[in-house]
Amino acid sequence: MANAITLARLPVLVGVVVLLYAGNPQVRIATAGLVLILILMDTIDGIVARRRREVGMLGSKLDIAVDRIVELVMWVVYAHLNLISVAIPIIVIIRGGLVDTIRSFSLVWGQTSFGMMQTRWGRWLVGSGFMRSLYGFSKAAAFCLLALTLGLKGIWTDPETARWADGVGFVAVGLSWIATALCIIRGFPVLFEAPTLLRDLDARMMQQTAKE
Repeated sequence: MANAITLARLPVLVGVVVLLYAGNPQVRIATAGLVLILILMDTIDGIVARRRREVGMLGSKLDIAVDRIVELVMWVVYAHLNLISVAIPIIVIIRGGLVDTIRSFSLVWGQTSFGMMQTRWGRWLVGSGFMRSLYGFSKAAAFCLLALTLGLKGIWTDPETARWADGVGFVAVGLSWIATALCIIRGFPVLFEAPTLLRDLDARMMQQTAKE
């Protein structure tokens, strides 16, 4: 059930992208609500997984993969629509590629991507409820306000109301950079611990080879 909710985010994502490009201003404003649903589904699948005891390696990896797809697509779309700097998706893509590569080795340890962290401060930055909530809130607020900004700019065209649309856009861009900064901060512990993690992995592989 939890994995089905996770996968259901992909068609919702496609719908959001179509509406942002093809919808009229009113539809784009309404799409902000759909974006919120898209983000909340990531929380819902986690709640369902814990209550139904469906927490496992597959669900963990699937959740990370879909969340990364949603995040990257939304940043790229908003940059293409000239709502944010192209630097944001570039930063997120580079960070995601490096961090997700390291996290993929968690399968060797039979742990989740968060469980593989070894230092206390690393576990707090990466997996604590506070940091995950702060990052999730800033990202969700940025995504919703950017969609709202796109719609408002199509409706509020006179100089007086256009300033209000620009104000919403300013807040949205600010939240986008905050989310980007948190994305980097939460990825740093993974990269910092990578040499130790991979050295331990090499040692295990050598021991296994010696036994064979």
